[in-house]
Amino acid sequence: MLSDVLGLTPEEADTYRILVSVASATPTGLAELIGCDIRQVVGILGRLEDQGLVARSLGDTTRFAAAPPAAALRAPLSQRQNELNLAKLELDSLDEIYRAATLGRGAAEVVDVIHGPEAIRERLGHIQLGARKEIMNFVKAPFFSSGNMTDDAVIERGVRYRVIVERAMLDGGAPSFDDIIQARATGEVVRIADSVPLKLFIVDGELAIVPLLGSTNAAKAGALLVHKCSLLDALIALFESEWEKATQFITSAGAVQNAPAIDDMGTQILTLLLAGLTDQAIATQLRTSVRTVQRRIRLLMDTAKVHNRMQLGFHTARLGWLEAEHDGR
Repeated sequence: MLSDVLGLTPEEADTYRILVSVASATPTGLAELIGCDIRQVVGILGRLEDQGLVARSLGDTTRFAAAPPAAALRAPLSQRQNELNLAKLELDSLDEIYRAATLGRGAAEVVDVIHGPEAIRERLGHIQLGARKEIMNFVKAPFFSSGNMTDDAVIERGVRYRVIVERAMLDGGAPSFDDIIQARATGEVVRIADSVPLKLFIVDGELAIVPLLGSTNAAKAGALLVHKCSLLDALIALFESEWEKATQFITSAGAVQNAPAIDDMGTQILTLLLAGLTDQAIATQLRTSVRTVQRRIRLLMDTAKVHNRMQLGFHTARLGWLEAEHDGR
């Protein structure tokens, strides 16, 4: 963005873009193109001229032309790149100092206490933005904040999210089926468990936040911030153990050789059914009726040639119906 690179206001950036697209223009013509007062345009042109981004036409000093973008932007872009490089060097240096200090923490320093939901949200946001490799998350009610804590910008950097959602939350409709599909579309890997033992947020295997659920008073809510230590190792091992036992969240059917085909809705119903949701909860999640869910389950049983839901679960694995997608490791 020009405003970011050159420190321009949005109005100044828009004026420069318009001048780039035309040979030259008068302040009156620019005011008509931009849709603002001519006096404002004159002021904008004066500031852009001071910065060397526009110049008056040689043959007609009442007209203005844009400086060539390559020439105008190369220097500030190079300066910004140099600043970013220096900032990265400083970050790496601070990171090394922090890691060295972490290794020297005493027993009383490996766990910090965070007081209040606002402080918890703020700390979660900070450590999430600093993630480099992977974030692991147990999702368990109640939420301290609305929505999930997944940050699309963090995922775009290549950070992986692995999330285990407690089934009771799906029973209550939060998160919704659509929320999980959207999260998966951005790169979040989601599994479902009957229950998770605690709320947990682990970043890069180096830090963990454990919100405390004992207090019913939100103002007294707190969390533990766990640094590198044997306790953190135990929390990571706990997550990995629960991850292996949790049910993959499959949303679309795929071609499975030598097996009867099912459609996406059948796949979604099976996923939620095997996760332990009731027919009513499945209907709510898929925005359909209980009658439709029951009819589709009956159809799945007929397709699998079984007589009850327990057999359906067994034959789902045997037929490979939920192996079309893999959330991987």
